[in-house]
Amino acid sequence: MLSDVVLSMLWPSVILLAVGPAGECYNQGDIKLPMVISTWIDKESHNVAWETLNTKKSALDAVEAGCSKCEELGGGSVGFGGNPDENGETTLDAMIMDGETHNVGAVGNLRRIKSAISVARKVMEHTSHTLLTGSQATQFAVSMGFKEEDLSTNSSREIYKKWKENNCQPNRWLDVTPNPRISCGPYSPIKDHHGGSEPEGYGLDEGNHDTISMIAVDENGRIAGGATTNGLSHKVPGRVGDSPIPGSGAYVDKDVGGATATGNGDIMIRFSPSLLTVEGMRSGLTPEKSAQEALVKISRFYPSFRGAIIATNIKGDYGAACHGYDTFPFCVVNPALNQTTVKRVNCVKKKEEF
Repeated sequence: MLSDVVLSMLWPSVILLAVGPAGECYNQGDIKLPMVISTWIDKESHNVAWETLNTKKSALDAVEAGCSKCEELGGGSVGFGGNPDENGETTLDAMIMDGETHNVGAVGNLRRIKSAISVARKVMEHTSHTLLTGSQATQFAVSMGFKEEDLSTNSSREIYKKWKENNCQPNRWLDVTPNPRISCGPYSPIKDHHGGSEPEGYGLDEGNHDTISMIAVDENGRIAGGATTNGLSHKVPGRVGDSPIPGSGAYVDKDVGGATATGNGDIMIRFSPSLLTVEGMRSGLTPEKSAQEALVKISRFYPSFRGAIIATNIKGDYGAACHGYDTFPFCVVNPALNQTTVKRVNCVKKKEEF
């Protein structure tokens, strides 16, 4: 059952609700649109999206504004100053999708530009492409008027320094020599050795969650979604995760609804979980049940992975599911709630628990 306990002392303007086991419904009220839903707990960014939607701007504007605010805060797993790669550089991934037109813009491994979600929108609006990456994406951003600047901070430099002093632990290498579990590179492949085991959930929690992803639906049912991140810390330079990939990081459809994902992107990208969730809703499943079914497909292959999905249908009914964490928090606001509300769903540790 939904807990009667409301924990509001941590965030004066935010209600934190303890939510019962996966599979139970939320009391969502009568007036469900417009609405915004986003992963994890970032009331400031969520409120910016909601305020944007309430000024009669588009759902697309709301998603861009909310994700941009999170990027501006920086210092964590989103935006500048966080999660350096193996060279000590912070790079960004982002995407934005318009459910009305099915247009998408995305950037991967974006270097030296702070506003990844806004660059992604420029890709959508000013090119016939979907995804630009690396230094060429930086060149595009500069041509669109964005400022090129260092994304590192004293904090991210210190993270990188300590990582190097700790023999580059942890890192993302497999089946190489010298042994990546005890040594820094450069590495070379081990001959005639294939299929090493890969970590499924390292370092993914509320402090290092890899992505903020967001869906907005306006009062007329127009929907948009997006995601932005600086990826996993100590990633191999050049790595692009799931966040900028349509169907993986986010997916929205004007006839059905939308879903976004967060967690171990290198695993989740292999299953297009946001697309799976939307198609589940198209077949008649509730948002929560559809998210659960998408996670089941992943857990069959990676039983210890960590990830979560939030979803809403086009009417504003919403839900969430998660795997591998203890609980998963997400933000939601609509006229019935009247303020950013943080809800928390219990997660499962293995597929049999769904």
